[in-house]
Amino acid sequence: MRILKSTKEIAAFLKLLRKRAAGGYPDIERAVKSILADVQKKGDRAVEQYTRRFDKHSLPIRIMPSEIKAHAKKADKKIVQALKLSAARIRDFHEKQQESSWSFKKEGALLGQIIRPIERAGIYVPGGKASYPSTVLMNVIPAQVAGVSEIALCVPTPAGEVNPYVMAAIDLLGVKEVYRIGGAQAVGAMAYGTGTIKKVDKIVGPGNIFVAMAKKMVFGEVDIDMIAGPSEILIIADGTANPAFVAADMLSQAEHDELASSILITDSNALITRVVRELNTQLKALKRKAIAQKSLKRYGAVIKTTGMSAAIRIANEVAPEHLEIMTRNPEKDVASIKNAGAVFLGQWTPEPLGDYSAGPNHTLPTGGTARFSSPLGVYDFIKRTSLLHFSKEGYMLLADTVEAIADIEGLEAHANTVRVRKK
Repeated sequence: MRILKSTKEIAAFLKLLRKRAAGGYPDIERAVKSILADVQKKGDRAVEQYTRRFDKHSLPIRIMPSEIKAHAKKADKKIVQALKLSAARIRDFHEKQQESSWSFKKEGALLGQIIRPIERAGIYVPGGKASYPSTVLMNVIPAQVAGVSEIALCVPTPAGEVNPYVMAAIDLLGVKEVYRIGGAQAVGAMAYGTGTIKKVDKIVGPGNIFVAMAKKMVFGEVDIDMIAGPSEILIIADGTANPAFVAADMLSQAEHDELASSILITDSNALITRVVRELNTQLKALKRKAIAQKSLKRYGAVIKTTGMSAAIRIANEVAPEHLEIMTRNPEKDVASIKNAGAVFLGQWTPEPLGDYSAGPNHTLPTGGTARFSSPLGVYDFIKRTSLLHFSKEGYMLLADTVEAIADIEGLEAHANTVRVRKK
């Protein structure tokens, strides 16, 4: 675990983080482009071919509602109850994000904005090395709250194996349209449509680099939520923080994969010593020890600063996916945070609460994109349409102004629409 103190060391590490997020993969890019072209041209036939090749099965593309229920019944009832509690909290939070149409009258005109949900959303739920029922909840619920009328899920089932907990989450939310496909071919099927799968308006949900690359390539054909990168956590802590808590929270992200990043920033030498000791102790008990070790070695760091203001400055530069503040007064320190996907305040708010059950969405901007983007929410599933309605009197008040601007821009026909009415 690197311990950084000098400005030069810290700058070099932050540059390494940015490179990780923006790294180029030309071989993968070519493969994804080929897959998408095949799906666009051949439809179901291409999807079935790639599913046989990558997922090793020839089962029907569609998972019917009766099959969803049958698999959901295999799930442990305690876990189903946990999913129900989490779903209720997630729905409560996202209902606060709803927007309403609005309008106002001004000098003979009615002006406003119409809020409408998109009609059809495609949601990708990872199902390769692991399966994530929480992803179902976090992506489907805001779409439902927004009022999306058609929701289609793509859930890969390697070797035909269906995860009962993913099916339980799908059944709990009442989603009926589910396909057992994954990878770039699933993204292509949702973006272009096939004989079986109807084209969607927007694709959301996380996935591996093939899925992320495919989403990037189909943007414009459909909308997407974001390009998700490796998981990240940054913890700002002072000498009051519990070192066991800090270490546990760093490892919660390091176990994701070798590209995950876990960073501690503190002004306390004593805390650094204790956290490093805790990391070594807690690592020994992890089943995913090898992954976590590689992550910490490659993209983990402890950064020593002279005070909290310097720690906050670095955090804002990193713009992390998950930011934890374990200081004497986290409520005061958060006021200076400008860039973060989600902020977790205090000793008793570990990041996994947000992953599963707290309520806010766990689909967050990564790779520094929290500088300009937001967590997934209800607002991702709505459209805003401008509304204009002028009376003759209101029109006449603006006619000369519009005509003058159209003339200087050289758009004669624009100006003529005004002159025609003025006559």
